[in-house]
Amino acid sequence: MRRTSARQANARRWRGSRDGSPRDSPTMKKSNSRSFLFTLSAIAALAPSLSFGADGYFLTGYGPRQRALGGAGVADSRDAMAMSINPAGIVGLDRMFQFGLGASLPERGYSTVGQPVVLAPGDVRSGRPIFPVPNGAYVQPIDAESAWGVANYGNGGLNTSYDFGHFKPPVKAGPGGVITVSPSFGGVLGGGWAGLDLQQSFVSATYARRFGPITIGFSPTIAVQMLNVQGLKILSPYSSNMYNFSDMAYDWSVGGGFRIGLEWRATDELRFGFAGTTPMFMSKFDKYRGLLADQGSFDIPANVIAGVAYDVLPNLTLMADWRHIFYSATSVGNQSFPIWYGSFGSSGGLGFDWRDTDSASLGAEWRATSKLALRVGYHYSTVPGRERAATLAALAPAVAAHSVTGGFGYQLTKNSSIDFAAIYDFKNSVSYFENAPFVGRAFSPAIPINLFPHYNTNAVITAWGRATQFTVGYNYKWDAGDTSWIPSHF
Repeated sequence: MRRTSARQANARRWRGSRDGSPRDSPTMKKSNSRSFLFTLSAIAALAPSLSFGADGYFLTGYGPRQRALGGAGVADSRDAMAMSINPAGIVGLDRMFQFGLGASLPERGYSTVGQPVVLAPGDVRSGRPIFPVPNGAYVQPIDAESAWGVANYGNGGLNTSYDFGHFKPPVKAGPGGVITVSPSFGGVLGGGWAGLDLQQSFVSATYARRFGPITIGFSPTIAVQMLNVQGLKILSPYSSNMYNFSDMAYDWSVGGGFRIGLEWRATDELRFGFAGTTPMFMSKFDKYRGLLADQGSFDIPANVIAGVAYDVLPNLTLMADWRHIFYSATSVGNQSFPIWYGSFGSSGGLGFDWRDTDSASLGAEWRATSKLALRVGYHYSTVPGRERAATLAALAPAVAAHSVTGGFGYQLTKNSSIDFAAIYDFKNSVSYFENAPFVGRAFSPAIPINLFPHYNTNAVITAWGRATQFTVGYNYKWDAGDTSWIPSHF
């Protein structure tokens, strides 16, 4: 029999018995189907709203532990939400259920310098300051070398809501500036209340198996999106379908893909993790096929993650992750200039001009006592939006770059524990000349003007954002041999 060191024993306790013991009794096998139905129903009900994304609209970690560690953890899986970044991480965990709820308090908006003609001038801030962000996961060991689980989580970051507090006056041209080129119905774009709300939710079913020091996991994933866009009617001449362009209420999009993950235990103290997600191929937003490129296309980009975790001490683990998101391969990566009649919604049409992002996550967890774990982290991401797209970025200022994080985990009882995480995304911005569209004619009287698309050098647009986020979580771990599908004691 191999001797278990104090370091291994301590790690096992905090990872939920990662080394495990045989768990393939007939009674437990009978409970698997009931557990799956119960868990899938409970987790699927957790439809996330939005938060402030750090890597575009991807979050800094899913669940309070990852978020407290700056998004790190692909090589150090210790709770059920680990499968949201690395499906391989659930092997060796005890049977457990996890639920978390976050609150994001973003501040975002734009400011202008000079004389803008597309956006309302001034320092303009978006409303809707608070968003709930739930997550949940369940892990069921199959035996000592394999496990399955299911998780629900979401992305966020694309949300604004501008009221009538700032007014874009009508644009005049012609002799004496008396010919109306662009009328205004109030609001920052002249089309009334303006804003964009994108919600994304994922449900992943995971299977993972260990082969010696290497564990491999696989997660088929279902994705659901909702989109609502308001206040862009004044730009409808630039749509390929102006009747499905703006103010169409919420529309749904469904689709999916899969995630694969690998965890390699090089030594008892050193672990490496790798994971990748395919694009989520989504159905089109029919109500907004005149706004989004390719008649309503909005696939969710693929991403890859690699990381390392090292136990400096039996109770101190350091982590570092790197993530790359392929935004440029989706419609949001399409260029934002020039804006001609019919540009929006057309094949290969206008997007947000986003490039791929790279991010780094650094985290440290100190298991100070048998009940208390303290966590800190730092996250850095390149900004997806190019400077030249600052005008459209005012509708979706996903510009966070630097974030600091922290939190703790506390064991309440033998079966129950809680987690807490806080994130502060420092203020960041992108600035560029205003993106002015083509003007072919005046509204009244109807005369040709033919002002070609250009960057208005008389106005600079600065889109900015920052946020404070909090997440709390509850974890329940069943006793060994307990086959009940509802927790019987806490």
